[in-house]
Amino acid sequence: MTKSPAAPADAAARRAIKPVICYPNETLPVPDLPLYQAARQGAVKTGEVLVQPRDAACFEVPAGHFFRISSVEGPQVGDLNLWNKNDLSERFYSGKTRALHGTHITTGERMWTSFPHMRPMATITEDTLGWYGMDEFGGSVHDVIGTRCDPYTGNLLAGSQYHHCCHSNLTRALADHLGLPPAEAEPHVHDVLNVFMCTGFTRDTGQYFMKASPVRPGDYLEFFAEIDLLGALSACPGGDCSAEHSSDTAACFPLLVEVIAPAEGALSGWKSPLPNAYDQSHGCR
Repeated sequence: MTKSPAAPADAAARRAIKPVICYPNETLPVPDLPLYQAARQGAVKTGEVLVQPRDAACFEVPAGHFFRISSVEGPQVGDLNLWNKNDLSERFYSGKTRALHGTHITTGERMWTSFPHMRPMATITEDTLGWYGMDEFGGSVHDVIGTRCDPYTGNLLAGSQYHHCCHSNLTRALADHLGLPPAEAEPHVHDVLNVFMCTGFTRDTGQYFMKASPVRPGDYLEFFAEIDLLGALSACPGGDCSAEHSSDTAACFPLLVEVIAPAEGALSGWKSPLPNAYDQSHGCR
């Protein structure tokens, strides 16, 4: 192994330079949470999907409706993909969501779509785990840093052929929902919002870690759909991710997705956000 180079004489001074936030978010469009919360009063459930353990399911949410993901039987994390229902090329962009809001998201923060659209697709309106904050290990819940457990990394690290990891679950669910062969559905599967998952980075090696989720039956994360959405949620084969993922031995439980419609006129004046206004010339004109 190559030895690390010796530290320069001014190493301490270099390390002591204060960080700069890459994307100050004070000028982001602010969601009208009071309007959403008022619209939520009197809203009625229009449908639900129970996502089975070690599997995934799709659901659709019209713009201006709410959807809730709930723990119903035991501690369980879920991997969430979202697309523009009318254009699958517009999908959740976890990297930019992370850059704008941080490694984990909660009430009042948003899931953003991919380039060139880059607009809010869903706003978190309620989070019963909002109390958790950041723990002593640097862990928090609802992360946008993990990618999703997948069969390719499993094969690379352990030579396995595991088919009920979240990537494969999402692929099957999307293929079934759209009537596509799995090979055509798979390219649409993307980096996820890890719902209820408790994660962070180790202080010494900077490695991505997970720990037992604090979620319990009755906890939920609720969203407002800013555009017409197609969603897919996988109930991770790691259960609460206290030990491992891609496992047939971890205790796993279902997750419930409910779609909720506000009353007619409850969102008076609200409109779906327009796609990003950048002209896409890229300096070529």
